[in-house]
Amino acid sequence: MGAEYVPTHRDIEPDPRFNSKLVTKFINCLMLDGKKSVATQVFYNALEIIEKRMTDVEPYTVFAVGLENVKPHIEVRSKRVGGATYQVPTPVSPRRRQALGIRWMLEAVRGKKGRPTANSLADELMAAYRREGAAFTKRDNVHRMADANKAFSHFA
Repeated sequence: MGAEYVPTHRDIEPDPRFNSKLVTKFINCLMLDGKKSVATQVFYNALEIIEKRMTDVEPYTVFAVGLENVKPHIEVRSKRVGGATYQVPTPVSPRRRQALGIRWMLEAVRGKKGRPTANSLADELMAAYRREGAAFTKRDNVHRMADANKAFSHFA
């Protein structure tokens, strides 16, 4: 058997305003059809909305803490053992935690139809900061599922 394939991870440039790779990653995930300037504008507009509504906290802090609150620590993976499939709780790697957090946040934002994306994003980030909202609920459900299936953790 040959050496196992290891994917290469490209290094991304930090964004100009906050000098943060996390912001760049989020904007890249927010982007649709290669329209990065539109995605960047939407993100920064959302932070401006947060700045107006939450005067006591820095908008970047709301973004970073909100995203951190949405990241899952544990998830369930299907594992077949002797003809039966078990939902086995497994810890989540840091890279996957970030990917899932961003994905769930953007799913929640895109699920709210009929309003500007910047407004939806601002609302969802503020909700995640306060440990509520659709993305946080998703994380909570994943954790609850893992907790309910911890009897099968010896299969991991």
